Parts: sequence; structure tokens; C-alpha cells
Amino acid sequence: MDKLDKRDRRLAISIDAMGGDHGMRSSLPAVRRAAARHKAVDFILVGREDKLKRACKTLKMADVPNILIQHASETVEMDELPSVALRTKKDSSMRVAINLVKEGRANACVSAGNTGALMATSRFVLKMLPGIDRPAIIFQVPSYDLKTQTVGKVFMLDLGANVDCTAEHLYQFAIMGAELAKISGIENPRVGLLNIGEEEIKGLDSIKETAKRLQQDPGINYIGFVEGNQVYFQQADVVVCDGFVGNVALKASEGVMKMFSQVIRAEIKNNFWLRPFALFASPILSRVKKRLDLSQYNGASLLGLRGTVLKSHGGADARAFETAILKAIHEAQNNVPEAIHHRIEAILGHEAVQR
Repeated sequence: MDKLDKRDRRLAISIDAMGGDHGMRSSLPAVRRAAARHKAVDFILVGREDKLKRACKTLKMADVPNILIQHASETVEMDELPSVALRTKKDSSMRVAINLVKEGRANACVSAGNTGALMATSRFVLKMLPGIDRPAIIFQVPSYDLKTQTVGKVFMLDLGANVDCTAEHLYQFAIMGAELAKISGIENPRVGLLNIGEEEIKGLDSIKETAKRLQQDPGINYIGFVEGNQVYFQQADVVVCDGFVGNVALKASEGVMKMFSQVIRAEIKNNFWLRPFALFASPILSRVKKRLDLSQYNGASLLGLRGTVLKSHGGADARAFETAILKAIHEAQNNVPEAIHHRIEAILGHEAVQR
């Protein structure tokens, strides 16, 4: 296999500026902030050139030297079928942004667009790493450490790319998740399998088989099964599951957070006697909100591809979109695909990954 993403030039990040619920309203301010913080990085805005130039002029970012524009005449809609987008939108901002990674003109791509279309297009254009069967969506979720009383982050994958997974797929997810955790600063990440119980006899056959494989791999710090309620209390650094379970778990957690917030607001609004206490509790609630603010977690990586692609939440505001961009810079600087490739090659052998 050829060396992955070895470049002597400046780091570059391609941005699908038109994707997502807010399009340029969130992507452009985010790029402006990121460009100011990372002057050694080029940011390539991909989309309708005329619209991008007008917007950049309005936002006073037209003359920023490390912000570039790449024209793309089409846009993938949020409700568009992935197969249709892949077949008919060959000049979409999403497709062109991914092409820039394929061509070596960008080190990573960020898009808030249609998740299914982004996954399908990325897989078609960039192809899979040797030894990896399927890509996986990995995301960092907030998790509380009871010992240190601090809020940290836990990597969780897959979160929707693969509904049905074999033991081999889950094992590959564990390898990729552990590598990303190491690159993110966790020296010996604890890897757990999401299951309906901690006992070895519980769970699907695929989960049990994956557990056996992980136990036999000395390169993975496997800690056993993890239940859903343990994910948010730092029982593991990497939690592995299939895409169906992972997506449901993530969306359910988001729903609980929103419900909790709405209930508190309703109680304060509807109970006159609680309003004075709310004034005293306001600083505490603000600090809790800040520590659990989802904008600081935005950006899910598509692991297993021959290039770096990050998916921003479709409804992300500028601050959240910037977080996804910063993650893309970090992963590009550390060349995550090549790190995963070397790990797979060490397990399977050079000849196996070349097949």
C-alpha cells in the first residue's frame, strides 16, 4: 500500500460550506474563527462560488489569506437518498470536498450534510483501508468521573453506519476506536463492549465472539462488557457497539438531556415559590450547562476510510461547527488513517492487508 496522506505542503481542510440545516450561516463564521486561530492551515470553502464570495465579503473574510474557495454547483439536500446523491450529485459541495481529500489537495473534510450521503460518498471516493470491511462513525460523549468529579469524554462507535455487525466488524471497530483514543492522548485506552449486562453469558453471539477476540489481543486493553448506564461514568475510554444500538443510545441520551432541561424550566415557570430559589441556583445551572454543552463535543469521525472525514451535526451552530473543524485539524495532523493502517498491518501481517 502507498503511504497515506504524506504531504510536504501546508495542512488543508476542505469544508462543505453548503451542507447542514444552516449552511453558510454556521460554516463560514466557524471557518473565520478557525482560520484566525490556525494561520498555518488552509481552509477550502466548497460551494457556489458567487454565494461564497458575497458571504465572505459580508463577514469581512474575503481577504483572509488562508481561506480559499472551490466552486461546486450542486448541494446535497438533508432528506435526499444517499444513492441518489451519489449517482446524480457529482458536483455537489459534499462530493467536491471529499474529492479534494482524494486528490491530495486537502488533508481532511468536514461536512454537516446528509449523514447517509456523506458516508456513501466518502466510501465510494476514498475507499476502505486494507483490512477494514466497513467504516464506522465514532463520537465523543460526555462522561463523569466519580473519583475526580470531572467531566471527560468517552469514544463510542459505531453510531449509525452499520446496522448489522459481525464479530469481525466489531473487533475492527475496537481497533480503530482504540487508535483514535491513543492519538487523542489516552495512553492505554480501556475498551468495553456495550451489552445488556456485565456477565459473560449475556448478549448476542456476535458480542460474545467479539469479547473472545478482544481478550486474545494483547494490543487492546479490553475491560469487558459495559452497560448503557456505565457509558456516562467513565467505565471505559472506548465503547464498541453496532450502529443500530449506538445510534439509539446516543439519540436517547440527547432526548433525556433535553427533557431534563425542559422539566426544570417548566417547574420554575409554573411555580411562583421556586422563582427566588432559581435565582440562587442559576450560577450552578449555568456551570452544569457549560460543562455538558454539546457544542464542545460536535464532530463525528468516519473511521476506516483512506482519508479523514468528519461529520458535524446537521443543526450545529458556528461554535459547534468550529469544534468539528478543530477535530479535523487534529486528526489530519496525526494522520489517523495511516495510524489505523499500521495497527491493522501489525495484526494481520503486511501481505494480508495488501490483498
